[in-house]
Amino acid sequence: MSDESDSVSSTRGVTPDDLLHTGATDNPSAEDLVLASGKDLTPANLEWAERTLAREGRAAIDKRLP
Repeated sequence: MSDESDSVSSTRGVTPDDLLHTGATDNPSAEDLVLASGKDLTPANLEWAERTLAREGRAAIDKRLP
């Protein structure tokens, strides 16, 4: 079986913590925000995400992730 830090455990179906969290040092993209919000990647949603990131910065994605 592969190391759980690299993939989802096939026996338990649990994603390891280090794969769930984005970390505080990265800069989320509009695509990241759209997906974190559970929306489809459409031009309108990408425009919304760009505006939201410009207004809220990193906090925009932090609000939407566990």
